[in-house]
Amino acid sequence: MHILFFKKYLFINNFDANLIKCQDNNTSIIYRNYDKENYLDDIFKLKRICKRYKYKLILANDVKLAIKLGLDGAYLPSFNSEFKHLSYSFKKDFILLGSAHNLKEIKIKERQKVNKIFLSSIFKKKKNYLGINKFKNFINNYKNEFVALGGINKKNIKKLKLLGVEGFAGISYFIKKKAP
Repeated sequence: MHILFFKKYLFINNFDANLIKCQDNNTSIIYRNYDKENYLDDIFKLKRICKRYKYKLILANDVKLAIKLGLDGAYLPSFNSEFKHLSYSFKKDFILLGSAHNLKEIKIKERQKVNKIFLSSIFKKKKNYLGINKFKNFINNYKNEFVALGGINKKNIKKLKLLGVEGFAGISYFIKKKAP
């Protein structure tokens, strides 16, 4: 599978037009700003630029607002284990994404009826590190589509072919490195 066939998900915390403009059409933007209280201006700017470049815009941790603003989807982080969004009516092509780090969280995301589960961390060795073998064992036991998350870079992206994931997500992969 060539890298262009992977669906890519870029996490952003604030509006950066230059970062967004340089992505390809196979990239979806996930806006997750947990620090700002008033971030509607950023969402409206993002919505305009995503519409211009034909990217999907997904809002983190606020399904109701994503529906109200007519966004393409919502992202439920691993710490969100609520089920109230199941009572909302979605448009036909609305995407519901969720992240998980272990089997318990995968089961919660299944009950939340997410379309895709972001499973981390595959390469980044931190407290929720899975590695390739454990990651593969987790995704083989479930019907959901999985997206790899954590420590993905240009060097290890070829290893994703072995896993059969739908795509990958991150931040640092998408940021162009500047020369010193």
